[in-house]
Amino acid sequence: MTVSPPVGQDAEASTAKPLPHRKPAVVAAAAVLSAAGLTAGIVAVVGGLHPSAVPPQPPPGPQEAGGVIDTVPADGAEAAEQADLHADERPSPASRETASADPLPEWLDNISAASGVPRRALLAYANAQLRLMEEQPRCRISWPTLAAIGEVESKHGTYAGGKVGPDGRTTVDIIGIPLDGSNNTVAIGDTDGGDLDGDTRWDRAVGPMQFIPTTWEQWGADADGDGRANPHDIDDTALSAARYLCAEGRDLTDQEDWWRAVLSYNQSESYARDILDIANRYAADAARAT
Repeated sequence: MTVSPPVGQDAEASTAKPLPHRKPAVVAAAAVLSAAGLTAGIVAVVGGLHPSAVPPQPPPGPQEAGGVIDTVPADGAEAAEQADLHADERPSPASRETASADPLPEWLDNISAASGVPRRALLAYANAQLRLMEEQPRCRISWPTLAAIGEVESKHGTYAGGKVGPDGRTTVDIIGIPLDGSNNTVAIGDTDGGDLDGDTRWDRAVGPMQFIPTTWEQWGADADGDGRANPHDIDDTALSAARYLCAEGRDLTDQEDWWRAVLSYNQSESYARDILDIANRYAADAARAT
């Protein structure tokens, strides 16, 4: 297992600052880089790795059954509020940013019930897909891949009994094992002064999508517009993960590109196959529900 610097391409980079303390859930020592489960997070890019077999079929893209998100325009969601305003109080279209689509509430309800993905987590994965459809339409990443990573990394932010709150924050900070070279991990000395992971000796992966501090510094995104990129916020981490997976101009409906994207998250063939199986299960559940 080797570690390379994270890929850098067209991403919104920001440095997350420590937030008010919440009781952290420390990932058990059984979680190692080579196994599915809470891992050491995004640690490597594929460098000359040739898997024994390319996955036969990546998860469906955003325009395919199982990957499609039913949406309502943001303007439509605001219509009720605007109806109560006098004409001279309503903002003109020119004064607002271009509205993007939002996941339809009924779609969220149906797909969450069918797939078992918690609704609040599903909202984050769906919003990340819709954002990337605008930013990088050629990537064609879809929510099932993001949801599969979220399940393996932190059970959608519910590891150790926590949950994702209405604001997207996990109620328990999910902190990985120390990357000290034991438990099949690579040794990564502290890079953030413990600001994100609480460890001033070794780095640890943090948050529902398990970013290591150096990767978060480069890729951390403020998805919900609250002014900070927060690795414990599933909205921010889902968008950050989507951008990371789409790096280097990847098309995630292409077999080899999908494989390389997921291996860049965790350089383990068994991990990638687990993600593939879970993502395809979610997509099949969604297709049956729509």
